[in-house]
Amino acid sequence: MLAIGLCILAFCTCYLAGRRSAWVGLCVLLTWGYFYGILRANILSAPAHFIFDTALIGFYLSQFLTGAKSDNGQGHRALTTWMIILVGWPCLLVLLPFQDVLVSLVGLRGNVFFLPICLIGARLNNRHLTQLAIGLATLNLIAIGFAVAQYVFGIERFYPVSAVTAIIYASRDVGDFHRIPAIFVNAHNYAGTMVMTLPFLVGAWIQVDLGRRFRLLLLAGIIGAFVGILLANTRIHLLVAGMLLSVFIFSTRGRAVGWYRIAWCTLVLAVAFTIINSERLGTRLLTLSDTDYVSERIQGSVNRTFLEILLEYPMGNGLGGGGTSMPYFLAGLVRTPIAMESEYARILLEQGIIGLLLWVAFILWFVVRSFTIADGLWSSSRRMGLVACCAYLGAGMIGIGLLTSIPQTVLMLMCIGWLTIPPRPDEIRAIRRDRVVSTVGYSEVATYA
Repeated sequence: MLAIGLCILAFCTCYLAGRRSAWVGLCVLLTWGYFYGILRANILSAPAHFIFDTALIGFYLSQFLTGAKSDNGQGHRALTTWMIILVGWPCLLVLLPFQDVLVSLVGLRGNVFFLPICLIGARLNNRHLTQLAIGLATLNLIAIGFAVAQYVFGIERFYPVSAVTAIIYASRDVGDFHRIPAIFVNAHNYAGTMVMTLPFLVGAWIQVDLGRRFRLLLLAGIIGAFVGILLANTRIHLLVAGMLLSVFIFSTRGRAVGWYRIAWCTLVLAVAFTIINSERLGTRLLTLSDTDYVSERIQGSVNRTFLEILLEYPMGNGLGGGGTSMPYFLAGLVRTPIAMESEYARILLEQGIIGLLLWVAFILWFVVRSFTIADGLWSSSRRMGLVACCAYLGAGMIGIGLLTSIPQTVLMLMCIGWLTIPPRPDEIRAIRRDRVVSTVGYSEVATYA
């Protein structure tokens, strides 16, 4: 009953918040996403697996029933066309009798349920992004509080041993330490979410018209994100976070942002010092210097059986039959389960060669379009978001869960939608005015028009 009540509460809160504003709805939705892992782990009933699903449904209804659209009609239409294509093909596959109906429905969720978030991201303006970033900073601080407590006291007090938490207790590092999940499903979800918050937090942090109180909150959220990435101790997410640091340091312009660079360089040195002097944090990352290990990991994830699967299952093994995360109470219904540690192999197994080609075409469209759009007031944030999205889309070749990670997937798809829509003309005019003013001694940091 508790799980059902939480599902109803999640639906109602996200619907009501979304009706008020897109950014308010997103903040409430992400709050449920942040706490989803620890709630599901402590409420051992089937409805607990759908807490975030009901929250997302409520948010979708609040947005798409209002008929709100992006200010850029042409760009929004192109993105909408892609969403229809990527959602429509898996919906057709549900009609084919490859898998049990319940398995196919779970597979459909894993392939299309989060995709409409791209359309929500396309509607966000600068004011929405600032307010959303403040909400993310607050959530990051809550998460790091739980993470530090788990680091000190152990995760057993927060995550009881069960089939739901098996992956958490199976993820151990040197010294038999567990990776820290904070309040998420597992450590990878925690670290990935922290990385995807960085473009939004940094973009809001460098806005010059933001009050000192909010800037300090954003800075604390950024630091909390990096500390959380270290505690989660996952290689790929730490590498992506380092890439975002580099993008910010070398791409942000203007004399007034010099102290931002100093702050970030100090943060880099602090992170490097922490890793070097910590056996628990450093040993796993040092495996990246072992070229044989990395080569073997990539080969095993990408090349070993991909061609065999392509030849044996050109139309796929049915939705849910290729590696989509399945609730433990439905796992036994999957027919001839096959899985590879590659998101694109999973798409091939579940959607066939047609589905894989559609996804490859969409990713190419996204990258080309995002590289060619004009700069706006959040240019540094856009560059960081593009690098993060490209990194995770590329990492999908050696990992799985790209479209089902809660709430990392929501943040990534929201960022993709935002990046494909060019800034409004007034934003471009504002950034140009700031560049002219900077020639007489002021900063190039953008301010709101």
